[in-house]
Amino acid sequence: MTGKDILQKIKVKAGIGSSTSDTGKGKSKLSDRHITHGFQLVKGKSNHAMEDYVVAKFKKVNDSELGLFAIFDGHLGHDVADYLKSHLFENILHEPDFWTKTEDAIKNAYKETDTKILEKAVELGRGGSTAVTAILVDGEKLVVANVGDSRAVICKDGVAKQLSVDHEPRRERKIIEKKGGFVSNLPGDVPRVDGQLAVARAFGDRSLKMHLSSEPDVVVEMIEPGTECLILASDGLWKVMSNQEAVDSIRHIKDAQSAAKHLSDEALSRKSKDDISCIVVCFH
Repeated sequence: MTGKDILQKIKVKAGIGSSTSDTGKGKSKLSDRHITHGFQLVKGKSNHAMEDYVVAKFKKVNDSELGLFAIFDGHLGHDVADYLKSHLFENILHEPDFWTKTEDAIKNAYKETDTKILEKAVELGRGGSTAVTAILVDGEKLVVANVGDSRAVICKDGVAKQLSVDHEPRRERKIIEKKGGFVSNLPGDVPRVDGQLAVARAFGDRSLKMHLSSEPDVVVEMIEPGTECLILASDGLWKVMSNQEAVDSIRHIKDAQSAAKHLSDEALSRKSKDDISCIVVCFH
């Protein structure tokens, strides 16, 4: 590693710079299954540092193998997303009901993690982060949760199925207004909570929290014959590609890391200006 590379890593750690891209891959150690994953992050054209963070790994817990995949898309700074990368899965797995009431455990962990983020507002700043998480249990059971507009899409027999929910302010206008907030809808702009945030659910965002939810939508999906791949990506991808377009563009690519890079490159070619983070899990 050169001195320039070391300096860049120090800058990223300190929050005063960002690498333009990052990539990686891994695979399941289950002998009866061939599951691989790859990820790609590309910094957008904004002047601020990279605000997306990714988790993509397999981990042995008790007698099970867990695939832990997540994308955290920060806004107004990257500290909340960085905190989530380090703590959210840890908090989920420490829930006493994780193995018996997984959906409830995830919801509780999301809530408690958000509470801790708000308590650390002086340290973490006024920003926030969306999140989409996927936990793959023994290669058979997939549990997806999300707040915000990062998205999880699974492909079965060539057909794309969205597992997450896009938490758009317009969609949750009545809930926001019931809490005393409002949704702006100015010409040429997207709907925003209190005229500020373009998502109705997120971690952090202390100044908006009275009108903003951090409760995730959670769904369980079984991995069946015909399941080809899972895509997790930030809105930097989904702003320029539909679910089916994303699936169609990588079905022929067997290497998960190459598939993730292909999606990021395609988003760039379609003039996406936002940070782009993408994880692809392939079920061979």
